[in-house]
Amino acid sequence: MLTFDLQIFELLFPATRESAFVHAIASAGVAFAVTRACADGSATICGCDTRHKGPPGEGWKWGGCSEDVDFGSMVSREFADARENRPDARSAMNRHNNEAGRMSLNDNMFLKCKCHGLSGSCEVKTCWWSQPDFRVIGDYMKDKYDSASEMVVEKHKESRGWVETLRPKYNYFKPPTERDLVYYESSPNFCDPNPETGSFGTRDRICNLTSHGIDGCDLLCCGRGHNTRTEKRKEKCHCIFHWCCYVSCQECVRVYDVHTCK
Repeated sequence: MLTFDLQIFELLFPATRESAFVHAIASAGVAFAVTRACADGSATICGCDTRHKGPPGEGWKWGGCSEDVDFGSMVSREFADARENRPDARSAMNRHNNEAGRMSLNDNMFLKCKCHGLSGSCEVKTCWWSQPDFRVIGDYMKDKYDSASEMVVEKHKESRGWVETLRPKYNYFKPPTERDLVYYESSPNFCDPNPETGSFGTRDRICNLTSHGIDGCDLLCCGRGHNTRTEKRKEKCHCIFHWCCYVSCQECVRVYDVHTCK
């Protein structure tokens, strides 16, 4: 199903930074799900990672179930890269971004520890390698999306025929690493509705008046300006904890300014 969806996506979207992000996050998602299934025992063909990375630290020892991200990445590689064997630029771009997505898991693994002892005294502490919440991976890949490198397509002849490869478009920028996203076509205009790509445009989108980022009114509204309206919202307030054990709150009406794109 994922392979079919990506095929449809490639028909709708060219080799843009948005396509780079979709391939990277989908590849990371497959690796993440397989790795987590191995660790929690719901997959029978795999288990915990027994190849601990380094000796234990001071005050703790290896224990628990370290998540085997290498196995998850291997399955993702076989699944997501299965059709990316063409000698063209799009396959080269997809393979690169798929691998960048998988590497984001390695880059964000962390030691998770648990204390053992009477009354939580932490006489013994065991630690294992764990994946973060997938939201962390998404935020990490969003940063990679913002800093994606634009490439150009080069053709050269090999024994198997003509092969397309990618090289950085601008020599004065640092070349992309294997962890960076790459693309070679400009993004479509997302400001206006486009039924062919499924874009609804940004008209009537809520924007942040004080933000200088993509959610800010200046950028999100594409220079068209914004409207402001006041909105009353009922919220819980003046909450008090009563012993024992419940919380009582009053209901307050607060007025907010809501900004929407013209």
